[in-house]
Amino acid sequence: MSLRHAVLGLLSEGPASGYDLMKLFDVSLSNTWPATQSQLYAELGKLADAGLVTVAAEGPRGRKEYAITESGLAELRRWITDVEPTRVNRSDMLLRVFFLARIPPERARAYLREQADLAAERLAHMEDIRPFVESGTDNLSRYGRIALEYGLRLSQVQREWAEWAESQIK
Repeated sequence: MSLRHAVLGLLSEGPASGYDLMKLFDVSLSNTWPATQSQLYAELGKLADAGLVTVAAEGPRGRKEYAITESGLAELRRWITDVEPTRVNRSDMLLRVFFLARIPPERARAYLREQADLAAERLAHMEDIRPFVESGTDNLSRYGRIALEYGLRLSQVQREWAEWAESQIK
């Protein structure tokens, strides 16, 4: 996935300003594909230059509302159906696990406890946004619930694994 396609996907639901898109990112895509405000605004400029979005309206203080173009929608559809997703096979967290014998057991346990705590924090964050996601009836909410469930289940498994792994170190 790329930021380009995330923005196109959000705009496929309707026109939005950069500010509105940032708010949508925070409650939907930030767990999947985080972006900063500067990255988002830079990407909007690139998309406009490429003819994939257009400025649909301008408001006070230079506020711009962007809309996806037919070319942008075609690119989004192509990406969804024709581009094979990147499958990440690297984990620097697990690479460290392979070498935990090189540090004292109490530090190894602490490392794994930290991984469990981080997974628990991700899980709590997703539980916090669940009511918002489940309250909507639009496409982003409907499919966002499916993506949220993946994140909830994955974080739960990661937390359980890290707790188990911590208990394995004597």
